[in-house]
Amino acid sequence: MTTKKHISLEEFQVPSWIERNQSTIRQMKLYIQTFRRNSSAVLGLGIVIVFLITAAIGPWVVPYPEDAQGTIHLEIKLLPPSAAHWFGTDEVGDDVFTRVIIGARVSLQIGLIVTGIAILIGVPLGLIAGLVGGWTDEVIMRFTDVFLCVPGLILAIAIVGALGPGIENAMLALSLVWWPGYVRLVQAKTLSLKNSIYVDAARSMGASNMRIVFVHILPNCSSPIVVKASMDMGLAILGAASLGFLGLGAQPPFPEWGAMISVGRNYLPDWWWYSFFPGLCIFLTVLGFNLMGDGLRDVLDPRSRE
Repeated sequence: MTTKKHISLEEFQVPSWIERNQSTIRQMKLYIQTFRRNSSAVLGLGIVIVFLITAAIGPWVVPYPEDAQGTIHLEIKLLPPSAAHWFGTDEVGDDVFTRVIIGARVSLQIGLIVTGIAILIGVPLGLIAGLVGGWTDEVIMRFTDVFLCVPGLILAIAIVGALGPGIENAMLALSLVWWPGYVRLVQAKTLSLKNSIYVDAARSMGASNMRIVFVHILPNCSSPIVVKASMDMGLAILGAASLGFLGLGAQPPFPEWGAMISVGRNYLPDWWWYSFFPGLCIFLTVLGFNLMGDGLRDVLDPRSRE
């Protein structure tokens, strides 16, 4: 005689999202705790957040939005910082605070575009070189070495000199300078991963090369890519400012920090505010991204916590 077993509805209850992702939640908490213990990283994150908010809402909160286009008010030129003009005015009477705030959005666009293009070029080449190997690896890495053997800023100056000055050509030049670092990074990481146990297991089960790359190799390369990209954002902004200072990047009256410093240096030391405030913004922005990048490296690289 068989007996029927009564099963309650609780036994059929589907686990909640939190229960299904307990390990991920614990890992995220560990990341946050590790990041919070690094006071300099928290400071860097704060600076970056302020920079991002300024770039996002700047055009709608500046007191003199028309000054971003280089309008002329000669009657108030080169005024020192005051309640009406927090950062003073420039040689044509434009509000320096307005132009610095608008310049934050320009700098953010430069950082995102340069870093994004460098990633789009460097990461696929690094994956191909590391995964295929042989003569393909040799060709890609020797071509990469050609770019790495020349100082980045010198190469960018040469490229802009050939293409002509302008913000678009400056971003293109910096992108062509930045990608070799990602090739080196991803190629080395791919070489260390392609013969790992879980990749061999996936290959023995018939997984295609595309699946191995996108499921097993690329996700494990994401941590160093994120760390490098966070630091490269600040360096790209600094590089664009350097080209602007040399007259090869953004051209006046375009509100770009490097170009503002280039013009403002002609009025030093009497009218110091013209160059000081754009230079301060470049310093704080680059510092913020570098500190945040150091914090992300501590979080995403387990070896750095040993």
